[in-house]
Amino acid sequence: MFNRTLMSLLFVVGTVSCTLFLAVNGLYSASDDVIELTPTNFNKEVIQSDSLWLVEFYAPWCGHCQRLTPEWKKAATALKGVVKVGAVDADKHQSLGGQYGVRGFPTIKIFGANKNKAEDYQGKCDEFLDVACIKASLNAVIMVAVNAVLCGFSFLSSACSNRETDEWEWFDQIVYVLALSNSPTCGGRTSDAIVDAALSALRSLVKERLSGRSGGYSSGKQSRESRGGDKKDVIELTDDSFDKNVINSDDVWMVEFYAPCLEPEWAAAATEVKEQTKGKVKLAAVDATVNQVLASRYGIRGFPTIKIFQKGEDPVDYDGGRTRSDIIARALDLFSDNAPPPELLEIISEDVLKSTCDAHQLCIISVLPHILDTGASGRNSYLDVMLKMAEKYKKKMWGWLWTEAGAQSDLESSLGIGGFGYPAMAAVNARKMKFALLKGSFSEQGINEFLRELSVGRGSTAPVGGGAFPKIHSVEPWDGKDGELPVEDDIDLSDVDLDDWDKDEL
Repeated sequence: MFNRTLMSLLFVVGTVSCTLFLAVNGLYSASDDVIELTPTNFNKEVIQSDSLWLVEFYAPWCGHCQRLTPEWKKAATALKGVVKVGAVDADKHQSLGGQYGVRGFPTIKIFGANKNKAEDYQGKCDEFLDVACIKASLNAVIMVAVNAVLCGFSFLSSACSNRETDEWEWFDQIVYVLALSNSPTCGGRTSDAIVDAALSALRSLVKERLSGRSGGYSSGKQSRESRGGDKKDVIELTDDSFDKNVINSDDVWMVEFYAPCLEPEWAAAATEVKEQTKGKVKLAAVDATVNQVLASRYGIRGFPTIKIFQKGEDPVDYDGGRTRSDIIARALDLFSDNAPPPELLEIISEDVLKSTCDAHQLCIISVLPHILDTGASGRNSYLDVMLKMAEKYKKKMWGWLWTEAGAQSDLESSLGIGGFGYPAMAAVNARKMKFALLKGSFSEQGINEFLRELSVGRGSTAPVGGGAFPKIHSVEPWDGKDGELPVEDDIDLSDVDLDDWDKDEL
């Protein structure tokens, strides 16, 4: 008896719901003050906006969404010019709803100062409808299944019959859903409540701005300027251009698959990564809603997804942090892992010194003993130590130079080395014209301790003598051989009377 009654009830209600389900194509039109949002315009309208936004994620077949529509329109008209009110058909644009964690309909999000962290709208219902609202959200899928079954989609009936729940519980859930769809809008979803919530959020936004807090990594104009990044250094890839640019490249590629909006931190990091890696690590982006062939090939299921591509290797997922500094740090690690060992150059001209030191944050300059004091093997042992340290600290992207004692005496004096204590080492910041001297031993351990302190900003520094690099003499490069003593001229002693040296002189 219960089953017949239940099925009769469902048939009547379901028939009506089925009609609505099939007939409703959209809830808003261009004449409304509600702005229709899609993956195409969401980034420009919302994420890059300085305005406060209230956005409803809805499904046209959802009864409660239909009940909310007139209230949402009233709120949009009341807030026109003050707060932006938008709506997303999340049934049609599922990628956009998925990006913001939409699990039930309608879902309302507030996009305030930090557009990357939308807040849930906290509307309240009366005691009965509070439960109904919750159950409606949790059982949105059940409602669709009931409608589908009664519209003739019989393949879903098995899923309903196999549901592991008590018949009365099943009935209770359906009644709650139906009660909600035929009841007035929840108290927290009236136009008055929506406007009050919008104005409250707007007051909070204004107070944050007055206090100087931007609210995090917002994509608004002020934030974009302060972060100093834009999309110009992010390489846009498509189904047609991907293989040519990425798969056949010798460079490392970090590719973000996004939908519908590119993360601001990604764009902010792109310029610095390009500069610091000299273009050897590239940040790129693929709009996965448009380039679905690529999204399917690489199994993209959520957004944003970042993958790392290196020649000859399978792509790997990037699982690090999503802030600008996190992205840059990972890019530099990739660069250092794939970069050739740094060059160790002899200072044979002014151009070598300036080009190396100007192109790097620090240049490490060693002054090695004269070749006659060490021979080729001794010098090579010092150079080997420098090369090991250059490899160890290559992700710092410092420049590495050396010269022979006495060959550039003015440079030695400007760095406080001054003609003794070889081998010696100085780390020079050419932009600030300051240097730090190695005080420990010229060994792997001693140099490592020195450079480790520098890498964390410790160690004492002094200004370069004269405030600039001195004149650099052009010299012949070392030929890799032992040094030779200069050949002395023979002295003719035939005219010297050695017998006179035996006489005593008073």
